[in-house]
Amino acid sequence: MQRLLPSPAGPLDDDALFEAYAYPVDRPWVRGNMVASVDGAATADGRSRGLSSAADRRVFRVLRALADVVLVGAGTVRAEGYAAVLPKETFPERRAAAGQPPTAAIAVVSRALDLDLGSALFTGGARTLVVTSEAADPARVAALAEVADVVVAGEHEVDLASAVDQLAERGLERVLCEGGPGLLRDVVAADRLDELCLTVSPQLRAGDAPRVLHGPSLFAGLALTGVLEEDGSLFLRYGRGGA
Repeated sequence: MQRLLPSPAGPLDDDALFEAYAYPVDRPWVRGNMVASVDGAATADGRSRGLSSAADRRVFRVLRALADVVLVGAGTVRAEGYAAVLPKETFPERRAAAGQPPTAAIAVVSRALDLDLGSALFTGGARTLVVTSEAADPARVAALAEVADVVVAGEHEVDLASAVDQLAERGLERVLCEGGPGLLRDVVAADRLDELCLTVSPQLRAGDAPRVLHGPSLFAGLALTGVLEEDGSLFLRYGRGGA
């Protein structure tokens, strides 16, 4: 892997990747991480896995190792078969040196709470959090509370700004939002996305797959802050700003 921006360099080892993707130390930070084909498809056959590569999975692993919590929508949990993050999947020795627990927690955003409580998401690794609204079914909330920490944010719909604030209050300040496109769109709409990491996979997909943001129209300007490349895949980093 090589760096094209902000200054050319390569090959990049793990130390260089950790330095490149380090979170700010003085404030909570929400980072999105998505993959898309060159023509904008965020999924292939309903999942992101077909767009990924060895280099993308390497960056994915580094981003999870740096995060306190992985924020993900319930639809993505079901489609991608999410499980709790295990220490062997990240860099536990680096996390220990940084004063973090062995793994990042998973925080699932769900209003309907249609989740499989017997799945690997709720066994092993850090205790999963479920973010929902006051309108959620009390019986489902009670059942979830047996296997997860429930965060209530918002009255009828999930209030993502409140959710991020409540995660920070729990010490989970370094947030990694892995989507899907609907959740990431809502994070942007709540003005809580500080950074977007976008892998552009060297594929053309066409079809009707969603883009990395999906939902009602909005506008948010971005500023390009970094570019990495390996085997034709581009790893773009965008911050707030831009025209």
